Parts: sequence; structure tokens; C-alpha cells
Amino acid sequence: MPSSTATGPSAKDLLRDFYRVCRNRKHIWSIGVYTGNTPLDLTPADKVLNPVLTAQDVTDVKAEFVADPFMLKENNTWHMFFEVLDKADDLGKIGLATSPNGYDWTYDKLVLEEPFHLSYPYVFKWENEYYMIPETYQSNSVRLYKATNFPYEWTFVKPLIEDECYVDSSLVYFNDYWWLFTSSIDWDTLHLYYAETLTGEWKKHPQSPLITGDKSTARPGGRVIAVDGKVVRYAQDDLRIYGEKVRAFEISELTPTTYVEREVSNSPVLSPSGSGWNALGMHTVDPHNLGENSWIACVDGVQAQSVSQWIQSL
Repeated sequence: MPSSTATGPSAKDLLRDFYRVCRNRKHIWSIGVYTGNTPLDLTPADKVLNPVLTAQDVTDVKAEFVADPFMLKENNTWHMFFEVLDKADDLGKIGLATSPNGYDWTYDKLVLEEPFHLSYPYVFKWENEYYMIPETYQSNSVRLYKATNFPYEWTFVKPLIEDECYVDSSLVYFNDYWWLFTSSIDWDTLHLYYAETLTGEWKKHPQSPLITGDKSTARPGGRVIAVDGKVVRYAQDDLRIYGEKVRAFEISELTPTTYVEREVSNSPVLSPSGSGWNALGMHTVDPHNLGENSWIACVDGVQAQSVSQWIQSL
């Protein structure tokens, strides 16, 4: 029996192509907003319909997805930085969106590009200057950038760590030291470095690697925060699938010679919903304090690409 006719493909051909599309669908990341009483108790914000940013919002390149959000508030405006995966060259670039309230977001433009892949734009403010440490593993280094015209223009300052292929570097200033958590590219090893100044000499902690052989706890999954004299780090749970959950760990000892942490009782703090924009997983969280018992966080989530999305992407 012929599989097609002179007037077009047969129903069998169409059905076969439909199943081929379903098998080849990609996982699509997008960005949402969560709120809670603490940075360890976050749920979808009532004031928004998540996701607040998707690949379709990107206007200056054709984006595969958006992910890895981090944000800062300046002059009553929230600025969110995130990975934009450009379909043209399959490289991650850093995009910017803004919001007057943290809930309603408008895409602006790409603000940082390199000839290598960029993602996980860890932005922070220090001594009235703005800095970013994006993931730059393809450069075989952890690179520091500084805003020369915040939030649009960024200049490379220096490599903090060289000749190492690390991903998702996350840092915090605590007890007179800078601390940098970073993961090996195989996601199962957590390294710790420290320095007395941001641009000074970074030393590997004597207990580093802190974790080896564990994809459920090693890879950083968001901003490291210091709250009430305690430090909390977030970790991606990549054991079953990439980017499935975010776990949280409270660090009780953090000195140049010692390190002790424990997983918080309600971890994981972010999990897949089973449907919609974050049906399959969540892997980045950036919480910010709005006041007593009030936190807002940008997060990301992943779902399987629908057939209609696949067709639109062609």
C-alpha cells in the first residue's frame, strides 16, 4: 500500500510525523516569581500569572528559552538578568528585563555577549558598584564583570579563578571574607574558594571539594544569602533529571579552615508542579527581602515543548 497519494501525505504519514514531533520536543525553560514569609518557604506569587518571562518575550534574537534569573532593585526599579539561549548560534547570552514592582516584567534587551556561552548571571552590588559573575565555563575560568553603565553596559574585570571548568558560581560576603561556591561541569562536585577582597587572591578552601559524587546536592542553584547571622546555599537536584528540584542547606560553620552545613527540614524548597510552565523541574532561585516576613524571588521552571510551540519555532 502506498504511504501517500498525489494529493498529499496519507493519514498514516501525518500520524507518523506527529509522533516524530512529540519524540523530538525540547525542554523549554521560562521564568516566574514566587513569594513567601522566608527564603525557605516560597510559593507562586498571587499577584502574577507565571511564567512572567518566556522565549517569546525576547525581541532582539530568536530565543530557544530563558532561564537562570537573578535580580537587583535600584531607584525603585527591579532589574532581572537571565540567560537567553540564541537559536542562531546556540550560545547563551545575558538578557535584561525590568519591573516597577517585581511582579510585572518587560523584556528590554541583551546586555552581555561573548564568543563563548554565558548563563547564570550572578549579579550583586558591592560598595556602590554593580558586578556580575556569569557562567563562563567555555573560557575555562570564572570571570568577574563590572557595570560601567548599569544595567546596560558591562566590562570584563578579571578572572577570579583560571584554568578550571566550573559552572554556576555563586558567592557571598560573610564574616569579612568573600566565599565562592562552584561546581564541576559533571554537576556532582562542589568546590569552595575564599578571598579577603573581591578582586584579590582567591584560595581553595582546605575542605574543598565539599561534595563529590552527588548530583543531588553539589551544583549551586541560586543566590547564597546571609540572614540573621546564618548563611544559606541553594543546590540543584540533578540526580534523576537535570534541574528537577532546588534544595537548601544552612551553613553553621564557614571559616578559612572549617565548613559545616545541614539540609533544612523542608528541603527541597522548589519542586516541579507536574503541569504547566514548571511541570518537569525548577533549578534556580534568587530571593530578596521586602520587609519583615516578606520575600520575593525570581525562579525558573521547565516543561516539555508542546507540538504547537514546536511548529511555531520552525
